[in-house]
Amino acid sequence: MLDTTWFPVLLSLRVASLATLGALAVGVPLAAVLARRRGWGADLLSATVTLPLVLPPTVLGYYLLVVIGRRSVVGAFLEERFGVVLVFTWQAAVLAAMVVALPLVVRSALAAFESIDPRLEAAARTLGRSELAIFFTVSLPLAWRGLVAGTVLAFARAMGEFGATLMVAGNIPGKTQTLSIAIYDAVQAGRADLANSLVVLISLVTIGALVLLARVARLTRW
Repeated sequence: MLDTTWFPVLLSLRVASLATLGALAVGVPLAAVLARRRGWGADLLSATVTLPLVLPPTVLGYYLLVVIGRRSVVGAFLEERFGVVLVFTWQAAVLAAMVVALPLVVRSALAAFESIDPRLEAAARTLGRSELAIFFTVSLPLAWRGLVAGTVLAFARAMGEFGATLMVAGNIPGKTQTLSIAIYDAVQAGRADLANSLVVLISLVTIGALVLLARVARLTRW
């Protein structure tokens, strides 16, 4: 019972944490670019990033399989060059969770960056600051609360990811079985006691993360 319960919990925490970091690393710079760009190209990029919010999880999982599957260009390259096979590994679960969490980071960060007065960034340019320096010393601090909100949403979404993860990482107990998949497994097996325990665990972890980060957001309000 202990191993059956706690492995999916620890794996989900690892997957959600790494997926959130990855979504922030990709999503924050992307949102900064979209906030200062207009036109069909920016609109198309924004729509593409938002797709994981509206696509069925099975479709998203299929797209990921097409990209990283062993017969794909990327999958074949990784396997032949580095001996790395992503599908049916916990790393694939991280990738799936990152993809579904990315739109939440981008939308929150984009709203935060768009709310910044462009005259503040323009003033920094007149002082000779580089664009990179302006991003880290002006834009990011002013967008801090939006980034916290995006982090909260991304982590919560990554913790509950199911459909795409099941397709690219599978359901391998002790290897790729995340908390949401373990709940599905327990329900399918008629193990209501285990399902109830896992549901309470994922609810407590997610609520705890949301409350903690909400308090951090209030403490950093300025």
